[in-house]
Amino acid sequence: MTAVKTKHKPQRLDVSHKHDVRTQFGALCYRVQDDRVQVLLVSSRGTGRWIIPKGWPMDGETPAGAAATEAYEEAGVEGKISDICLGIYSYTKTIPKGDNLPIVVAVFPFKVKRLLKDFPEAGERKRKWFSLKKAAAMISDPELVPLIHGFDVKHLKR
Repeated sequence: MTAVKTKHKPQRLDVSHKHDVRTQFGALCYRVQDDRVQVLLVSSRGTGRWIIPKGWPMDGETPAGAAATEAYEEAGVEGKISDICLGIYSYTKTIPKGDNLPIVVAVFPFKVKRLLKDFPEAGERKRKWFSLKKAAAMISDPELVPLIHGFDVKHLKR
């Protein structure tokens, strides 16, 4: 049996009710230094919690492409994103009107080649490198913790 890699465009979900589940795409930005994997986390704009870059589907972009765009905008990174999803996690987003939106995030690995000084959200967020263990402890979304703990670059296609 031969595996086939597809490059589907994200579907726009018809969200007609405020409690319908929404989809986002996230990037697990990483680098390897001295044979150790480090993960780049960014602070959320509202609360300052440590998160991964993530955002909504974008017209004309694949899920991985949308995640890469968010990584650039929120973390100021250049590099290579994989179109292989590491996994998914869910969280609840509180919007300004006080409503809670259920969100499911598909996470893609992003190998960071360069950190940029100037990027769209540079003045709005902090960014910091963490070991896998420390990143898992710092991340605010509990369902993301197992994805970080289980991340192994050796299992990614080269």
